[in-house]
Amino acid sequence: MSLWFSASAVTPQLRSIWGLTTAEAGWLTTIVQLGFVFGTATAAILNLADVIPSGRLFSICALMGALANASILAVPGYSSVLVMRFLTGFFLAGVYPPAMKMTATWFKTERGLAIGVIVGALTVGKATPYFVRAIPHVGLRPVVLASSFGALIAAILVATGYRDGPYPFAPRPFSWRQVSDVVRVREWRLATSSYLGHMFELYAFWTWVPTFLAASVRQSSAGLVRSQRLVALLAFATIAIGGAGSVWGGLFADRRGRERLVTISLLVSGTCCILSGLLFGAPIWVLGALAMTWGFFVIADSAQFSTLVTESVPTHTVGTALTVQTSLGFLLTMLPMQLVPIIAQRTGWRWAFAILALGPIAGIAAIRRFASLRGVVSPASMSVSTEP
Repeated sequence: MSLWFSASAVTPQLRSIWGLTTAEAGWLTTIVQLGFVFGTATAAILNLADVIPSGRLFSICALMGALANASILAVPGYSSVLVMRFLTGFFLAGVYPPAMKMTATWFKTERGLAIGVIVGALTVGKATPYFVRAIPHVGLRPVVLASSFGALIAAILVATGYRDGPYPFAPRPFSWRQVSDVVRVREWRLATSSYLGHMFELYAFWTWVPTFLAASVRQSSAGLVRSQRLVALLAFATIAIGGAGSVWGGLFADRRGRERLVTISLLVSGTCCILSGLLFGAPIWVLGALAMTWGFFVIADSAQFSTLVTESVPTHTVGTALTVQTSLGFLLTMLPMQLVPIIAQRTGWRWAFAILALGPIAGIAAIRRFASLRGVVSPASMSVSTEP
């Protein structure tokens, strides 16, 4: 998953080479989202998860994604890079969902923790390019090639060492005819609405937090840190700590309930959206603490939304329900990812993240209704009652 942000980690260099605006630079990651949606839809419609063994599908897609990512070093210009980034996202659709399915075949209990660990690994992988970027004297080429090398190693590991576990899933193919059946299920609508609130914040935060941190450092009167390498290292830590957040989220969800976890995670991350403006320009250790807290909670609930959906719809519609949920979520991410830099260009970076709080607010409202519908008491509903 280091392929996802490999271009984002070297955005300053790419902007210098092609004279890109902030919004144009944002498309280097936004187009990955679009490719992922197309890849997910293609895999679902062709039922590739059941036609091709999961391990083989994973390995092929990881290899193709590595090649597409490395190709950005050879293409002639910005438009060609966007095509390669689209293909990178397209092939990652054959890595991300299969990885969760592959892991789940090994667990009948504590599946929340197992999927949380996988999402944690994916999160650390996405942060890896920033770690490489923080190494002294490392520029564009090593960051891109290191990401492709990581994906290549993953392809080899899975191709040679993985086998399905003792709890395989029955085929659950996507069906256009089932979409209307899924949408009519109120629990699915509420769980998906909460997921959309989560996604509205997540990828915009991941994409732009390095730029936000760099802008805050420049604003700081203390002038303690002005090194791009240290900002890159802090960006790595901010995203990578989500790995621990995902593991904690899996443990908490298995023991205390998924709805409760989602409420807590959205509440904390939404609060961080607002605090980011108040603490902009603060000493690096203060802003770093905020960023790390935000990075921990912003992804802690991510693995649980799919489980909430699988528990809400008839078994024969699970594949369709998950595909529609995932596609809607990643399509939505494109809006805030482009909106944040536009706000920053007009008003500065101080309050550029504040708009992301709309996602957690909507997500909390939806998950509270979901919990009420299922008779689950969420932390927020202890003090304020809502109608189901």
